Amino acid sequence: MKENKYDDNGFFSQYSKMPRSVGGLKSAGEWHEFQKLLPDIKGKSVLDLGCGYGWHCRYAMEQGARSVIGIDLSEKMLEEAKDRTNDDRVIYMRGAIEDVSFEKESFDLIISSLAFHYVESFEPVCVKMYEMLKHKGDLVFSVEHPVFTAFGNQDWIYDEKGNKIHWPVDNYFIEGHREATFLGQKITKYHRTLTTYISSLIDNGFTIKKIVEPLPSEEMLERDESMREEFRRPMMLLISAHKD
Repeated sequence: MKENKYDDNGFFSQYSKMPRSVGGLKSAGEWHEFQKLLPDIKGKSVLDLGCGYGWHCRYAMEQGARSVIGIDLSEKMLEEAKDRTNDDRVIYMRGAIEDVSFEKESFDLIISSLAFHYVESFEPVCVKMYEMLKHKGDLVFSVEHPVFTAFGNQDWIYDEKGNKIHWPVDNYFIEGHREATFLGQKITKYHRTLTTYISSLIDNGFTIKKIVEPLPSEEMLERDESMREEFRRPMMLLISAHKD
């Protein structure tokens, strides 16, 4: 199933008010770590899967990329990305990540930010990404952490006074469909274990370079004290992989 909540007017309106939608990469809690995983982009061809507003696409161009293609299923996301982009070397295309198809060895770098947990089957995507990457190419992506997605509802357990007691983790090894509430609406995500993420990459030819469970930067903690809750459980998983 390829759900597209982001073209729902109410959902998109709420999404547009999120800090990362307003402030861009600097307002994304994981960006300071994601940025470190990126290779030298100068002169490279880049594919962004699930590009959203195009923040990473524009960043790649600022770093000297030769060309960038951003893919997203949401028309509203792509409209916003195009409105914010003033560089004809960036091409935005509508499509589902599962359906993306380019010639073999088309890209030096594939990036994806918080999109793969919307994809039902990760391994076929790994196969495609490996084929689309050039020799010595890189893959850098973020997903919601398996600890964050396991239980499904993606909310804390509260006491009778409304205090957050702990984050629930259950059915960790039962992969697949989860229904979470995000921005006030039910949305479908897909849980998979850390083993599945890593093994799917390795089994299809990738070499894992680095794995990061990011914490907020000191700068972000100073701006938003509530971000200290992120020390209680991992919310995101960042992976850097390489095609030898």
